[in-house]
Amino acid sequence: MPTHGPDRRDAGPSLEQILGLIAPGMLDVVVAPRGTGVAVADVALHDPGEEWDDGTWAATGLLLLVVGVEVASPEALDVLRGADRAGAAAVVMRRGDRGPRAALVEAAGLGRTALLTRRPGQGWTEVLGRLRTALAHSAPAGAGGTAAGLRLGDLSGLANTVADLVGGAITIEDPQSRVLAYSRLDHEPDPMRRLTILGQRVPRWRVVELRESGFFQRLWSTDGVVRLPADARYAERLAIAVRHGSEVLGSLWAAADGRPLAEDAEDALRTAARAAVPHLSHHQTWGRAAARAREGAVHALLKGDVRAASEAGVTAGRPYAVLVAEAYDGSHAGGGGAHGGREAGVGNGVGESAGAGGTYGVPDSAVAEASDTAGQRVLDVLALQAAAYRPGCVTARSGRLLYVLVPAGDGEADPARPLLATARSVPRSVVLAGSGPVAAGLPGLPASRETAELVVRVLRERAARRPPGEVVSAVAAHGEVVPETTVLRLLDRVEPLWGSLSGPVHAMVEHDRAHGSAYGASVAAYLDASCDMGTAARRLHVHPNTLRYRLRRARELFGVDPADPAVRLLADIGLRLAARRPPPAPPLG
Repeated sequence: MPTHGPDRRDAGPSLEQILGLIAPGMLDVVVAPRGTGVAVADVALHDPGEEWDDGTWAATGLLLLVVGVEVASPEALDVLRGADRAGAAAVVMRRGDRGPRAALVEAAGLGRTALLTRRPGQGWTEVLGRLRTALAHSAPAGAGGTAAGLRLGDLSGLANTVADLVGGAITIEDPQSRVLAYSRLDHEPDPMRRLTILGQRVPRWRVVELRESGFFQRLWSTDGVVRLPADARYAERLAIAVRHGSEVLGSLWAAADGRPLAEDAEDALRTAARAAVPHLSHHQTWGRAAARAREGAVHALLKGDVRAASEAGVTAGRPYAVLVAEAYDGSHAGGGGAHGGREAGVGNGVGESAGAGGTYGVPDSAVAEASDTAGQRVLDVLALQAAAYRPGCVTARSGRLLYVLVPAGDGEADPARPLLATARSVPRSVVLAGSGPVAAGLPGLPASRETAELVVRVLRERAARRPPGEVVSAVAAHGEVVPETTVLRLLDRVEPLWGSLSGPVHAMVEHDRAHGSAYGASVAAYLDASCDMGTAARRLHVHPNTLRYRLRRARELFGVDPADPAVRLLADIGLRLAARRPPPAPPLG
């Protein structure tokens, strides 16, 4: 049951205003005896399991969400009458299949409390969030202070406005210490601000430090500003929680930015916290959904749906190049070995996935669930760097991959080149990144994306041939690896045909898979070394005589003779394709 006292004033935006700001069709007005111009003071959940205590509790002006009650249920009438006696502006119940009973509609018409229904398919959490956002956005003009003139949800604009008021650098964070926005960088940030912005969240060790010191407890339990004094490492900081009722939406942090904070910085921050409520509430309710929708539009555009350009934030008629970056950890390098392999999850050039858990053609959630936190943080940094690199850059994720659409200037042939260099320099991580050619129009984006994915596959195959401790970040533009990407395209086309054939190479590969022998790996190393026995043996870490024996046995057992040009070609193709297949699972003990 809500806990507002009996002195609650009947003031606030009208029910009509609030309903006009939420998604159409989310709520339906069944009966509004005083019209929809009735004022709404707040939105609250009501538990019908608790008794209405007549005379000692008031709900004046409240919009009550009655969880668990359907309008056709027997208790609906008692709930409505109780809400009416308590002075509620309106009650919302679940509509159900049968609709309200006549007695309920009649009682609503005789009272003062409006009766609304929640449509099927809408969750109470979503309804509550959207109503509270609408309520905050409907505050009287001037009540928002620094919010005046800002587009609802413009957190970056809010951060810059507050920074001007407090005379410092502003960071807006959610309750989990993730960065939602930060003010422009007028001066070199101190190390903590730099780490927080680059990582898009407060470093974990710093969160632990603040939690153990009791700072977060003070921050979340007070409406005032909490001060974090300067020390030998970091500048002074002020922080305040942003609240809507009892709900904490996030926090504002002010740090000295090359000069001391303003004398009235605390007052300014308190005003800003009130102004931030509708913006953070909007972000919480709509921002994440909008971000997901925009990312989905980018993926649709990269698959060829040019209708998604507007929602993706891409300008029609402007040339773009696609960059693909992978947070590499070695576990996604399919096959490995002398001929490398292909990661299940990168498009094969025709818009399909290359195995289970792909990017295009397979739900992204399957890939995303397998991605670790470290990889996601690397992509966070790269996405941030892409946004800072050039206006108009658009990004989208897919598992361990980041796609960046980079706008090109007039006559610019390689607009992603600086971003490639940036991707190589991400600290403490291995990043593989490749760029495709500039697409003159939106229909050319899938081809640029396909080429960039092929470049990353080439880099992944190179990485798979190196010892794990020697794998480093690698980047390449499409023009730098044309022979290797061409081979991949050919193998992609040949693979279905190869699987339907049989012959000496097929027999050797199947024998290796069944018995754990290394005839195929030996032949592959020999071919990769241009048939130089000593070089191939060193790469395999075996004596040249051992390699000679294996090659002789491959010829005797299967008829695979590298001296025969036709067999040599077939072996090269077959062993490259075999490396794409995962090794067989070990037998159960």
